[in-house]
Amino acid sequence: MSTTTNDSNLRNWGLLILLSLIWGSSFILIKRGLEVFSAGEVGAYRIVAAATFLLPLSIPRLKNLDKTQIKNLIIVGLVGSFIPAFLFAKAQTQLSSSLTGVLNALTPLAVVVIGALFFNSKITRRNGIGLAIAFIGVFILVTVKEGSGFGAFADINSHAFYVILACVCYGFNLNIIKYRFQKLKPIEITAISLIMVLPMALIYLMAGTQFSYKVVNIDGALPALGYVTLLGVMGTAIALIIFNVMVKTATPVFAASVTYIIPIVAIFWGVLDGEVLLFGHYIGIVAVIIGVWFGNRKKVTQP
Repeated sequence: MSTTTNDSNLRNWGLLILLSLIWGSSFILIKRGLEVFSAGEVGAYRIVAAATFLLPLSIPRLKNLDKTQIKNLIIVGLVGSFIPAFLFAKAQTQLSSSLTGVLNALTPLAVVVIGALFFNSKITRRNGIGLAIAFIGVFILVTVKEGSGFGAFADINSHAFYVILACVCYGFNLNIIKYRFQKLKPIEITAISLIMVLPMALIYLMAGTQFSYKVVNIDGALPALGYVTLLGVMGTAIALIIFNVMVKTATPVFAASVTYIIPIVAIFWGVLDGEVLLFGHYIGIVAVIIGVWFGNRKKVTQP
């Protein structure tokens, strides 16, 4: 094996670890932001921070878009960034950051299901088995409770479904990018789609929340603002750039392996922050990761 190949492999592994750390840390950053701001404020400001950071990439490319591209980019901005940002923040008002990170691993399977339902792709037997295993894990995660093992249906933490819905949004997003965009590069799609939803995020943040008041008047608001800024810039903008570089220089399969490392990083931060995981949680976590790994090794994902 040549020195150039070794260097390339080493770089790709470095990017994989870096991306896993960034995306896996997103959930603890959301948690820190929620200490001061509402879920809506965290979601909206995350979009504002990411879109603003990518303005130098997006603005010069706006003039080259046709109407169909603009329509599809608005859809991508909504289902790929805007709506999930709100859903993840809402979920973590009642769900630990570590479990949110684990549930996010369902994204590749959501890509398969959405592709089969709406984009004429096929679900294989392997996909079906993986889905079954993963959803058993999800059921365990949302029903297990302290003192009584696995809970009943009445005890399900409904906020987990916000994460699942976010994964469904990502499933639509990646299928739309795959089937409806032929000319634009992934990084261009990311940057331009974010600027498409930037006005909505700004209007909501400034007219529909107490964001400005909190920044000026609430103790701890500036550190919380810093965490959410880091979430937007690193967890959304820079992470997507790294991911696209990996897809180009390595393979989609290698890039998708970040899906299996993100939960480990999220759990590490959660436990370090004092979150308690029960034995049943670990069973559910293992089931989700095995299900995702078995059911879909080749699909690409995003947090």
